[in-house]
Amino acid sequence: MMEAQNVYPSFVYHMELGNDTQISEFLLLGLSEEPELQPLLFGLFLSLYLITVCGNLLIILATISDSHLHTPMYFFLSNLSFADICFTSTTVPKMLVNIQTQSKVITYAGCITQMFFFTVFAGLDVFLLNAMAYDRYVAICHPLHYTVIMNPWLCMLLVLASWTMSVLHSLLYSLMVSWLSFCTDLEIPHFFCELNQVVRLACSDAFLNDMVRYFTAMSLAGSSLTYVLYSYCKIVFSIRAIPSAQGKYKAFSTCASHLSVVSLFYCTSLGVYLSAGNTHSSHSSAAASVMYTVVTPMLNPFIYSLRNKAISRALKRCFERETVKGPLILGLQN
Repeated sequence: MMEAQNVYPSFVYHMELGNDTQISEFLLLGLSEEPELQPLLFGLFLSLYLITVCGNLLIILATISDSHLHTPMYFFLSNLSFADICFTSTTVPKMLVNIQTQSKVITYAGCITQMFFFTVFAGLDVFLLNAMAYDRYVAICHPLHYTVIMNPWLCMLLVLASWTMSVLHSLLYSLMVSWLSFCTDLEIPHFFCELNQVVRLACSDAFLNDMVRYFTAMSLAGSSLTYVLYSYCKIVFSIRAIPSAQGKYKAFSTCASHLSVVSLFYCTSLGVYLSAGNTHSSHSSAAASVMYTVVTPMLNPFIYSLRNKAISRALKRCFERETVKGPLILGLQN
């Protein structure tokens, strides 16, 4: 009996009734298997993660603390910042733990959970960027009706709809992956449980899974990008009709930050997935995916704080209040 047990390692998978194999763990190979690179990767990704969290928290703090930013545009921006924090937090902390503990293991349940939340917050980013595009379209093309159209109830409804569609979309993917059966090849050449990489490991027929994933992903990305482009075409035509050059600049400057974030998000994510089919190196694909999973959420706060004067002023006022408050409290205590 002992010899029979040693043939199949119990920590990798266990057998159930019939011929189906239910695995219990995957191995995340990460960005590199070179031991000397692990400290460098740990320091780099820890720094990027801390910058991402702090930068997006500052955006949320600025929009909450400054009454001038209590508008639909900044309401959506604070939700986008929250989504970016969660988006990065689904992948980077696990990667850092694996590097620190020199372990590559992630449980089957942990992998499915990571895929679920990663897809939720990726979809939430897409839907929130669409809501922000609609907000800019109404502000530029229908300025006299802006406050009536973009009322608080509609803003809350758009955010709630974004959450609902993101969760349902992610739940579909997670359920379809959980129906697949896996064999003994459990190594994922990535630093997180990336959906395409996990499906490739399945030893059962994944044709239906692939068709549903590609159809829903292309429908979501295609319709979202089409709407954003349509909105900005209408915005450009409206801006061109403004008689003064100063008015044109002011109108366009309100859209510049959002347009920069949209361009960065779609260019990096689409670039990774379009190049994934042309590269034979899974590690190259994993390295490229760092752009939209880590770098883009980190850059968003910088784009909005540098290109948006209202955010810059709000952050400055916030820091000035804290600077004044500190000596004042110390003086009262003394």
